[in-house]
Amino acid sequence: MSHTAHIPSHRKPRRSASKLALRAGVAGGVLSTIAVAGATGPAHAAEPVTETIEMPTLTTGLASTAAASAEATQQVAADLQLKAQQNAAASSAAKVAKKAKADADAKAEAEKKAKAEAKAKADAAERASRSSARTTLSASTGGSSSSTTTSSSSATGSAATIVNFALAQVGKAYVSGATGSSAYDCSGLVQAAYRQVGIDLPRVSQDQSATGRQVSLSNLQAGDILYWGGSGSAYHVAIYVGGGKFVGAQNSSTGVVERSMDWDRPSGAVRVL
Repeated sequence: MSHTAHIPSHRKPRRSASKLALRAGVAGGVLSTIAVAGATGPAHAAEPVTETIEMPTLTTGLASTAAASAEATQQVAADLQLKAQQNAAASSAAKVAKKAKADADAKAEAEKKAKAEAKAKADAAERASRSSARTTLSASTGGSSSSTTTSSSSATGSAATIVNFALAQVGKAYVSGATGSSAYDCSGLVQAAYRQVGIDLPRVSQDQSATGRQVSLSNLQAGDILYWGGSGSAYHVAIYVGGGKFVGAQNSSTGVVERSMDWDRPSGAVRVL
């Protein structure tokens, strides 16, 4: 008899099968079920063991983050669009303002030019009117012959020399730009008269009217220079010879004449001597 005949067997029943199932789903949460079932053999059946594990919900957090990101992107796009519109509006306003300024400057320049032209025409018309009046008066008084007088002057010294020279030129021709001895223009006659006493005056009326010192028409002395127009911008000059009279080269119609100051009141006078 074997020594092991009555020793009971200690082997465990062999499992005939083993199953493992894992189920997981993600949709509003993740539910996983792990089932483990084991069978020990035909004689000893084991009860299945089931364990449930609940996973955390992820989709809600992801959806919120995506929505916030989309909203932020839309806000940035809206801000950029608004900034672009503001820049375009500012650029357009700047262009309009620049054009308006250019138009205003052009208009002001045109008005300034028109005023200058109008003043020049008015000055020319005034000179023409004076010339016409002098011609008419000369004709009504018998021309230059009636104005040739033998005025005596109380002037002495250099003033007498200037006055006598001017009176000696009465009746000679007026020629624009002439400085003697057979013809003069107004400033040419004054320059020639003062040259007799060694004084070299400027050539034109404008400069002669600003030479020396200004004197009142009520305080004239023989030899003073009379001018018509403004000081420094005179258009005619003559020599005061005393007795309320002057000698001047008036125009091509009258030539050099002696006239009363009441015939054509001068604007002012300067004294050189």
